[in-house]
Amino acid sequence: MIALKGRSVYGGIARGTISFYQRDRLNIPRIKINDPAKEWDRYTEAKNAAVNELKLLRERTAEEIGQTDADIFYIQQMLLGDSQFERGVSGLIYTEKCNAEYAVAKTSQKLAEVMRQGDSDYIRERCTDVFDASERVIRLLQNQSSSDFVLDDVSIICAEDLLPSETATLDKSKVAAFCTSGGSTNSHTAILARTMNIPALIGLGDVRLEDYDGRYAIVDGYDGVIYIEPDTETTIKMARREEEEGRKRELLQRLKGRRNLTRDGREIEVYANIGGIGDLESVIENDAGGIGLLRSEFLYLQRDSFPDEEELFYNYRRVVEEMKGKRVVIRTLDIGADKTADYFELDKEENPALGMRAVRLCLRRQDIFRTQLRALLRASAYGKLSILIPMIIDVDEVYRVKDIIHKVKDELISRKISFDDRVELGVMIETPAAVMISDLLAKEVDFFSIGTNDLEQYTLAIDRQNPNYENVVPPNHLAVLRMIKMVVDNAHSHGKKVCLCGEMGADLSLTEVLMDMKLDALSVAPPQVLPIRRMVRSLNLSDRRQVHDNIQRVLHY
Repeated sequence: MIALKGRSVYGGIARGTISFYQRDRLNIPRIKINDPAKEWDRYTEAKNAAVNELKLLRERTAEEIGQTDADIFYIQQMLLGDSQFERGVSGLIYTEKCNAEYAVAKTSQKLAEVMRQGDSDYIRERCTDVFDASERVIRLLQNQSSSDFVLDDVSIICAEDLLPSETATLDKSKVAAFCTSGGSTNSHTAILARTMNIPALIGLGDVRLEDYDGRYAIVDGYDGVIYIEPDTETTIKMARREEEEGRKRELLQRLKGRRNLTRDGREIEVYANIGGIGDLESVIENDAGGIGLLRSEFLYLQRDSFPDEEELFYNYRRVVEEMKGKRVVIRTLDIGADKTADYFELDKEENPALGMRAVRLCLRRQDIFRTQLRALLRASAYGKLSILIPMIIDVDEVYRVKDIIHKVKDELISRKISFDDRVELGVMIETPAAVMISDLLAKEVDFFSIGTNDLEQYTLAIDRQNPNYENVVPPNHLAVLRMIKMVVDNAHSHGKKVCLCGEMGADLSLTEVLMDMKLDALSVAPPQVLPIRRMVRSLNLSDRRQVHDNIQRVLHY
């Protein structure tokens, strides 16, 4: 048995014969030409033919898989029409009198090298689209057709990496899993695997996958391992793992599509908190009612410069589209405190948790804030998106945020860019100040989200990052619970809904208490969604004696 370790981009167990894909290598010699105008015409004709092919491929992919995957071919169309790309090709043809094939290959190589230096996986991953689009043009110039990847049986597709055009033409019914030497979580192969709900591994490294062509294998998409010619022990282990996951899916199927109703008819929404796109699979897998909190910092951290509007928009749109009409609440940038990046050039503070962070930073650095708001509003045209503002402590901050949003909307209207003008605006209730003015805030926003992690910290004067203070005060402090009740009452008196999105929401011993407070939604980590939903359906809040006894037990009085 041979075990190869990679990174999982979609979970599951898959079995099949390995089918290694090796694309044809194009031979692109440099040829001196005498008539640059004629060569440019050759290029233009091939480029236009490539654009038409991409349009057809986009339509086919949208029909077979979905719009998100299909949009990759729209990106390739845009690359071929990019003025910088065309100037590069034109310069080589007219100035250096190179043949069109060589000019396209050289230009795409230079553009890819620039993109490889990008600060984000998204930008770096676009190198694949550059090569895919340019190779299409070169094949048309050489009157060559790409070789189809034909599968005779259900197979585990192995390759160094796969271009979007290669995965689009596969017989999806015969794909058991994807395994690639390279790739990233933003690669087309990874996106396709998530769309098709099949296991996929990337980053297997410097192994000669072609040596295993035709061999039987099992892919463990949970732990990120492919077992080639597995032994009996591994085969049994994988069967047990599959059985265990099957039981989870069975529970999911029993709850899927059902409302989160207590036995006496009280309903609550159960959403998921996520830190980035990589968590989407788990949100969908656990059938969350939507995303109650997307922490947008993931696009700003672990990089050397600010993401631009297009990158933000692409990621927000992808989240909204993959949730297929379910609500997505995206929290605006909460950099500061325990999350920061050097390129923000923030001053060193003695206590950053109480300093320049979240909305305070956004209002000071409005250039950063406006870029994010433009991307958010543009993404709102593709689904049910809500904007959430963190660390509000004063109504004036809400006025200033709303004024900036109105100006950004006017800017988008002037540019004739679509957005949902009814996009909801909410605020995080995570400080005692916000709790005490929640009646005033409720008049200005569409919803509240209570962040109990920070609320506990600021209310109890306890550093939640310091393990020495874990036992200083009892959990579920009465002061915090009373604050939650006050916020819910103030919001409901103005017809506004409240979601609790801190760790407290995942505490099953508190579910009954929180529902009795009449919270409208809970938002928890994706794996905790099903246990919360199951607990909700077991409760009977009409049994007031039982509820009272349980609440007294939880509150310790």
